[in-house]
Amino acid sequence: MVRPNMKPIVQFFLKLLLIVLSAPQFIAGDDNQRFVYSGFADTSLALDSIASVTPSGLLELTNGTAMSMGHAFYPPPLRLRDSPNGTVQSFSTSFVFGIISIYDLSSHGLTMLVAPSKDFSKATPVQYLGLVNGSNNGNTTNHIFAVELDTWQNTEFGDINNNHIGIDINGLSSVQSHPDGFFHDHNGMFKDLTLSSQEVMQVWVDYDREKIQIDVTMAPLDMATKPKRPTVSTRYNLSTVLKDVAYIGFSSSTGKIKTRHYVLGWSFAMNGPAPVINVTMLPKLPRHHPKGNRSWVLEIVLPVATAAVLLSLGTIAFLFVQRHLRYAQLRDSWEMEFGPHRFSYKDLYHATGGFEDKNLLGVGGFGRVYKGVLPRSRLKIAVKRVSHDSKQGMKEFIAEIVSIGRLQNRNLVPLLGYCRRKGELLLVYEYMPNGSLDKYLHGKGDNTVLSWAQRFHIVKGIASGLLYLHEEWEKVVVHRDIKASNVLLDDKMNGRLGDFGLARLYDHGIDPHTTHVVGTIGYLAPELAHSGNATPPTDVFAFGMFILEVTCGQRPVNYQNAQGNQLMLVDWVIDNVQKGSFDDTVDARLKGRYDVDEAYLALKIGLLCSHPFINARPSMRQVMQYLDGEIEPPELRSESLALMQNDGFEPYTISYPSSTTSIGTVSHVSGGR
Repeated sequence: MVRPNMKPIVQFFLKLLLIVLSAPQFIAGDDNQRFVYSGFADTSLALDSIASVTPSGLLELTNGTAMSMGHAFYPPPLRLRDSPNGTVQSFSTSFVFGIISIYDLSSHGLTMLVAPSKDFSKATPVQYLGLVNGSNNGNTTNHIFAVELDTWQNTEFGDINNNHIGIDINGLSSVQSHPDGFFHDHNGMFKDLTLSSQEVMQVWVDYDREKIQIDVTMAPLDMATKPKRPTVSTRYNLSTVLKDVAYIGFSSSTGKIKTRHYVLGWSFAMNGPAPVINVTMLPKLPRHHPKGNRSWVLEIVLPVATAAVLLSLGTIAFLFVQRHLRYAQLRDSWEMEFGPHRFSYKDLYHATGGFEDKNLLGVGGFGRVYKGVLPRSRLKIAVKRVSHDSKQGMKEFIAEIVSIGRLQNRNLVPLLGYCRRKGELLLVYEYMPNGSLDKYLHGKGDNTVLSWAQRFHIVKGIASGLLYLHEEWEKVVVHRDIKASNVLLDDKMNGRLGDFGLARLYDHGIDPHTTHVVGTIGYLAPELAHSGNATPPTDVFAFGMFILEVTCGQRPVNYQNAQGNQLMLVDWVIDNVQKGSFDDTVDARLKGRYDVDEAYLALKIGLLCSHPFINARPSMRQVMQYLDGEIEPPELRSESLALMQNDGFEPYTISYPSSTTSIGTVSHVSGGR
């Protein structure tokens, strides 16, 4: 029997033993490097972004924050080659992981990676998994080997589905991938596993330098042994990819769906099998959706009396017909392929309180926009109701809406889907709580004035979003209606480009053709009056007017003289620039509190983008390089300014009476594609 005064000593040694058992083991020699973590309590991993170790010992790569990423690395570097000119040695690693989401879906996934550096500050979340970004994805200079566990299908990377494991070299386009699961040893049958099932799974990654072969195997944690047949395998010489010294770790990222990515245990060995992870020591995965007792369904006893039965059936039939008429919607056979992107009118009706005026966010030239909350997911949405009078081209229009719904960029308002009912089309967007930029630029009162830092941040964000639309997505997307009222602000006052009701898309390298001019007066490029052909340069022109509007705090077209004639903002800016009155162009509501260099840069980019000649405008990639300070924009020559002032906008100032008028309708768009 242990004496009472001995209990503290015994408890101390028990805790010490627990720490020793769960701590990593590491042996370093000329040919042998290895470690094993059975839980991560009291460890010293290198963490960044939102990654952390929970009190229970879980490595939490992402904590449920939307559009975020996290990284964790084993701190010491690994020496992968046994001699300066040698090949990368064989290695093996194993890890136990789990994914938790508050919905049935999750986003986006995690990777185990080997890289030359622990600095991934330039990587981006969402579909890039915190591994690379849109500029360096696939670059051979990355020197990265990774195994991805992806829960979102991104066609731009050639993903096979939304639940796969892939072997990646220097980017997210897998050299080999396979649906998640494992092969049974006794019968060779493949068993599917679902990454977002909230179940714990184990992955083994083995590289054989003699066979130059990579094998990746996965299985549920409760399997006694590692399956003999790998889930996915490929031959690839990692000596052509990895540097002599590298770091091993994990990256993870989320999108719009709040997801948590966990690693419970991890091991690694050079020139030998990875040490066995002690699964009995692993921390427990949290349960955000506990599997509780099933609710009992009470049986409804029908009235015995025949009269009561008939009355009930008649009432039900009447209510059903009335309900059907209330929520009736159009649905053609071709819409079956767009299933997940089609919302029911009933859900949108209830989400917006029956489209009550108290939920009205705004009224525009193309319809009314309402705020709502989806009944089941509780996701906040904005629903735009627009009319459509013709079926001509509607299938193509809906196909493009669904395609645009797959855009994944932090600077775009997500278009979630659509609904058709009688003579109207409803477009469903994610709700932006701070409304449109327009009210902050032209609203009344000092409480709506944006600081210069906020304005410049918004400009850079919209430029980044347009670069993604024009060059970085699988197709070229031309927005066709870039303006302050279509830039919405999220809860952190980040600018998001929205309203894709007029957007059109086409394959890279294809010459687009458009038959109708659509957009808003003041933002329309001069060449649209002659060709009606919407291209990325016409978006660049509108973006230039947008920058001038944000910098000067004035609309592109204004009534500014006694005769009530229209004056173009670009003319007014050029006048002041030529006079040397730079300070007079910046929004007076800033009261002189702005960065002079940034403001001058913004005005210069705005004028370059709004040049009347297409070839004189920069691309959005060049615009981003100007804004990031990577290259200097060309100087504005006096003769070029004079040309812009005299010839750039006359077709529009004499043809249209209002600076806020929009050209075209949704029926124009749907019928002219």
